[in-house]
Amino acid sequence: MNQPPSSTESDTPLLEMRSIAKHFGGVMAVAGVSLRLDPGEVLGIVGDNGAGKSTLIKVLTGVYEPDEGDIRVEGRLVSIGNKRQSRQLGIEAVYQNLGLVDALDAAGNVFLGHELKHRVLGLTFLDNDRMAEEAARVLKEKVGIELEDIHAPTHHLSGGQRQAVAIARAIYATDLKILVMDEPTAALGPEETRHTLALMQNLKEQGIALIVISHNLDHVFRVADRVMVMRAGRAVATLSCQTSTKQEVLAHIVDAADIEAA
Repeated sequence: MNQPPSSTESDTPLLEMRSIAKHFGGVMAVAGVSLRLDPGEVLGIVGDNGAGKSTLIKVLTGVYEPDEGDIRVEGRLVSIGNKRQSRQLGIEAVYQNLGLVDALDAAGNVFLGHELKHRVLGLTFLDNDRMAEEAARVLKEKVGIELEDIHAPTHHLSGGQRQAVAIARAIYATDLKILVMDEPTAALGPEETRHTLALMQNLKEQGIALIVISHNLDHVFRVADRVMVMRAGRAVATLSCQTSTKQEVLAHIVDAADIEAA
């Protein structure tokens, strides 16, 4: 069930993106888009392919620099020129491909790039036991799942378990405040989808704000507080999931006014 975020419409939102614009050559991918996000809030972003959703979140996560507009985190004007800067601000993204190394186990993926080490007789070794313990702890306490075999290669895990490992990596690597999830339920079966939606609800209850990009309005309405509709690079509507319907959102996606005029 959707619940209003604890600080909705607070004086200082967790995140503000103001009048963001990004173009590639003569193509305007994002045109003057603004959004706000409060702690523990889930914002769905929907729209057809090419609407500008992915470009907008890549501006937020440091993949692209905006051509216009500004970003504020907890009221402070920030510059996000690369992924490292976004992570320092507590912003992380889990994309549809998850970015996992299948041959590594869960711990190897959670600590990829920042492995724990210890010294023995003056030599440095990976602290595999500690990484396994820490990965299992983060998965259980922060993500809400327990793996039957923490040492199993990631390619043996289910889709939902792999999603959980990717989120655990994001949580451990940063003081996570905002998690962007790009098509988190794509290619998952019904049971794995249920687990992933429950996982997102668990993160929300911990005060982590989520931005969820999805084509599945049923899933968006199950987890989101508000939904922003993008079309042709612009934000054309932002609606409450408690007071609006999927039909209303769909009408904005396809531009009902143009259909009626046709």
